[in-house]
Amino acid sequence: MSLPSKVKIVEVGPRDGLQNEKSPIATADKLTFIDMLADAGLSVIEATAFVSPKWVPQMADHAELMTGLQRRAGVRYPVLVPNMKGYEAARAVGADEIAVFAAASEAFSQKNINCSIADSLERFAPVVEAAKRDGVAVRGYVSCVLGCPYQGDVPLADVVRVAKALHDMGCYEVSLGDTIGVGTPAKAREMIRAVAAAVPVTQLAAHFHDTYGQAIANLFAVLEEGVATVDSSAAGLGGCPYAKGASGNVATEDVVYLLNGLGIETGVNLEKLAAAGRFINGRLGKAPASKVAAALAAQLA
Repeated sequence: MSLPSKVKIVEVGPRDGLQNEKSPIATADKLTFIDMLADAGLSVIEATAFVSPKWVPQMADHAELMTGLQRRAGVRYPVLVPNMKGYEAARAVGADEIAVFAAASEAFSQKNINCSIADSLERFAPVVEAAKRDGVAVRGYVSCVLGCPYQGDVPLADVVRVAKALHDMGCYEVSLGDTIGVGTPAKAREMIRAVAAAVPVTQLAAHFHDTYGQAIANLFAVLEEGVATVDSSAAGLGGCPYAKGASGNVATEDVVYLLNGLGIETGVNLEKLAAAGRFINGRLGKAPASKVAAALAAQLA
C-alpha cells in the first residue's frame, strides 16, 4: 500500500506525556504549553485526564485547566475519562471530546485499572452511551498491543477483540498502543493487518513508545499499511508507570521530521513545535528525549 498523503497527529504530551512527572507543573504552564502546541498547527491536543488525583496527582487540576483553556478554532481538546464519574466531571467544565482506555493484556488491565478487560469494557459502555446522547465524540485506546510487562507476548486475537469491542461500542477511532515500546516493524505491521481486518484502517491510530528506539521504524511500517493517524508527545515526554524502563511516547518532533521527509502533509510547523517542547522541558528541568529537538536546539545555541 502507498503512503498516505496526509497524516493527522494527535498530540498527547499534555496528558500522557506529563501524567507521570513527579514534580507538579503549574496549571498556567500547562495552558501555555497547550497553546504553543496549537500555535504550531496541531489540531488535536489531548489536554488532561479526569482521573482520581490519588492515582495521578499531576492531573488533579483537570477542571481548572479545562476552564482556563483558550480554545482555538479548528483545534480539538479531548480528555481521558475512566468512568461515568470522570465523564460527568469533564462535561461539567465543557469537554466536548473524550477518550476511554482498555488493555489487550489481562494482566496489565488488572494491574493498571484493577479489573478484567471484560469489566473495563462494561464500565465504558454507559460512558459511551452518555457521550452519544450528548453529541460528544469518543476515542478508544488499546494498550499493550505489542507486549505486556507482566505477561510478555500478547496474542493478536486479544488485540483484535478489544479494538473491535471499542469500535463496535461507538469509538470513532481506536488508538493502538505499544505501551512498553517493545515492538519492531514486522510485528507492528502484522498487528495492524490483523486489527484492520476487523476495524477499518481509516479508523485506526498508532501510539508507539520508543523504549528500544523502534518507534519511528514502526510508524513507517504502519504508514505503509494505510494508518494515517499518529499519537505522539512533544519532546518525547511520557512513559509507563507500570513498566520499568519504559521511556516516553515517540517524540512529535521526530514524527514531523519523518513525515516532512516523506512529503506527507501534517500542517505542523516544526520550529514552533520544538519551541513548545523546549518550553515544557525548561519547566521540568530536563533535556528533550527527541533527537530532532536536540539537533534544532543545538542550531540555536
